[in-house]
Amino acid sequence: MTYRKLTAEDLDPFIRMRIAQLREEGAREELDLVPALKDYYRRHLKDGTFVSWLAVDGEKIVGTSGMSFVEKPPYFSCPNGRIGLLSSMYTDPAYRRRGIARELLGRVLEEARAYGCGSVQITASDMGVLLYSDFGFQKNGNFMQYKL
Repeated sequence: MTYRKLTAEDLDPFIRMRIAQLREEGAREELDLVPALKDYYRRHLKDGTFVSWLAVDGEKIVGTSGMSFVEKPPYFSCPNGRIGLLSSMYTDPAYRRRGIARELLGRVLEEARAYGCGSVQITASDMGVLLYSDFGFQKNGNFMQYKL
């Protein structure tokens, strides 16, 4: 298994895995997300506000991670306002339980640290809660969302 950063040339298989992840987590919408995802990743890879590490077996991408960097007004637990939004944590089912997600998570957390983030947030799937808890993530019962 090798690990490397996502490049623009990897976007097609990366996006397929992102959609597989969303479907596995229960998404049922029939919207074609490919154009929007491709646009997002191209723009944010280019400006450095998105980074991803990949797990690769031979030529096949078998694990993905993602970290979007955003800035909010500073607050006490994050005085510079820079936060990382963790996403795209997905491992091909045939490769699970081998430590791939743990390795990818460690690498994107280092990216967030290097970017100067004071906090990293994720909306975890049921499957991911144990990994994130073991890594030191704590639940924040205040997370709410309003759909526009």
